[in-house]
Amino acid sequence: MSNIYLVRHGQASFGAADYDQLSELGLRQSALLGQWLTRTGHEMPLLVTGSHRRHQQSSNACLAAMSPTTTEGERQVLHDPGFDEFNHQQVLLRYMPQFADPAVFTAYMAQQEQRGRAFQKLFAKAVARWVSGEHDNDYSEPWPQFKVRCSDALARLQERLGQGQSVWVFTSGGPISVICQQLLAIPDRQIFELNWALVNTGVTKLLYRPGRVSLSYLNNFAHLESACDPGLVSYR
Repeated sequence: MSNIYLVRHGQASFGAADYDQLSELGLRQSALLGQWLTRTGHEMPLLVTGSHRRHQQSSNACLAAMSPTTTEGERQVLHDPGFDEFNHQQVLLRYMPQFADPAVFTAYMAQQEQRGRAFQKLFAKAVARWVSGEHDNDYSEPWPQFKVRCSDALARLQERLGQGQSVWVFTSGGPISVICQQLLAIPDRQIFELNWALVNTGVTKLLYRPGRVSLSYLNNFAHLESACDPGLVSYR
């Protein structure tokens, strides 16, 4: 049996001009993951990342914090855009086209008493529109196509795995949620309830043997909890 570890990237730069960049907190979260992996005896002989910078920055910060039990020459590193996140900016703008003007978005957020919660409610409605299937022609990657992309990425990964091998995949909440949806038969209307609960650098473990993939555990962030600082836990 082989192990597939899916890691959600560290906190990105929410609200900044360039979201696809780890925040200081995201770098710390990733380093804590690396330290925890060393303490628990994990190695990364096979490492896969999506193509987003936040995926690669998370994996780099994690590896830098790990004890060098595997040399770089022995580690295989692959990049697979199948593990990329959906286009969240497009999803939001198809629901609120006026936000194409950054000044309008900034003014809207400035009026909110609880900005994080207000954005979450707004984005949840935008995602619901995307998932509904009623507006697929509005999106460059409709929801059904996104699900197929994530499923295909997991299938490619399985083809590379040898017996008893472990692979670590640094990806985003969307692909992790879709993969769990397929394993647990979660309806589309409920899948983003899972997505919103995924913690930055949380680890989801899958067990694989030819012909079968099963969920071992979901959204483990013991590396953050063990640091005894609630401020380390973030969700976007």
